[in-house]
Amino acid sequence: MLLFANVLIPHPKPLIEGTFLARYDRFIASVSIGNMEVDAHCVNTGRMEGLIRPGSRAWVTKVPDDSPRKLRYTLELLEVDGVIIGVNTMLPNRLAEAVIESKRVQGMKRYSKMSREVAYGERSRIDLLLEGKHSRHWIEVKNCHLVYPDGGAYFPDSVSKRASGHLEELVKKVDAGEKASVLFVVQRRDGAFVRPSSLHDPVFAKAARDAHRAGVKFSALHFDPTIEGFNYLGTLPVDFRPYSTEDITGFRDALIDSSGWVRRGKAIKRAASKVGK
Repeated sequence: MLLFANVLIPHPKPLIEGTFLARYDRFIASVSIGNMEVDAHCVNTGRMEGLIRPGSRAWVTKVPDDSPRKLRYTLELLEVDGVIIGVNTMLPNRLAEAVIESKRVQGMKRYSKMSREVAYGERSRIDLLLEGKHSRHWIEVKNCHLVYPDGGAYFPDSVSKRASGHLEELVKKVDAGEKASVLFVVQRRDGAFVRPSSLHDPVFAKAARDAHRAGVKFSALHFDPTIEGFNYLGTLPVDFRPYSTEDITGFRDALIDSSGWVRRGKAIKRAASKVGK
């Protein structure tokens, strides 16, 4: 459980600094720690647009010695253009939980019980469920780490059918007379507002606007990741106004070479072919 002291949420485990080398097979980050190169679990299903930059400072955590897990490290933070960014997508739920427990989120202060991963809808589990004497509040948490030069934090950075499905389930809860919210967790200090990304996933963007009109509440929790922990900076506005994707296409295109991942086997084969020339 994360402790909430003032506005700083400490890291749950000690951080180990290294250098980011590559991202392989989506879920593996190669990181150099001293004279050692390690494979770390990259807990992120998206493209990590703009974050795949070899040579960047990186921080990982180590699993306990008695853990049976094959990957002994987890990628936690990356520094890109002087900004430290949280890249572990398992952490936003804990961050949201800590801020809610501190009674800092409007509309989520009068609940006596909080539950995690409660089954709802068809084959889905809600991230957080708040319960009071006469009401329940269903909360989906979404990680947001993509910020463009316009100050917008865009979600998602790739197509996410699962995220669109969550919005449909939340609308059903509202239609049934219950409360439902989406909390975007922005894990970098340079975001100014949040937008559903019509460029990366127009289906999700439309579903988000429809859900907003239907009564699902949207908010964005803003954090500044540091080596000591996550400084909670407050909330950011969520902008549902229509916008031209042409205005941000150039931002995306400029980050193509620092996004996604490569297959490790192909990367080794490519390197070997270069050596042979």
